[in-house]
Amino acid sequence: MQSYTIGQAARLLGVSPDTARRWADAGRVATHRDETGRRLIDGRALAAFSIEVGQSAAGEEETPYTSVRNAFPGIVTAVKLGDVAAQVEIQAGPHRLVSLLTREAVEELGLEVGMRATARVKSTSVHIDRT
Repeated sequence: MQSYTIGQAARLLGVSPDTARRWADAGRVATHRDETGRRLIDGRALAAFSIEVGQSAAGEEETPYTSVRNAFPGIVTAVKLGDVAAQVEIQAGPHRLVSLLTREAVEELGLEVGMRATARVKSTSVHIDRT
């Protein structure tokens, strides 16, 4: 499973590295150290935590999340596969984005919970890029 540094997690959560570090220090999200001593967060743990952060931020007054060319980098929080279609959820900071796409596309991209991905929005369609 993919792991993320505090800085990478902060970018995916839409917060500063200091905020992500404080959350880790407070035990809100579990970390472990790699062979060089860097603190890392497991991808599945970060996915679950990003949902928690997104839900708690939804009720607060917040600064608008902006992106260039309607790209929302985030973390995959759910993948539901059907026979032909699939549903992928991404938490991008306080935003939860859901895309309906083909099962084949999900399999070709290798999308799974805990990995980074970017949702690109055009009109009413959400397209997923693996990052």
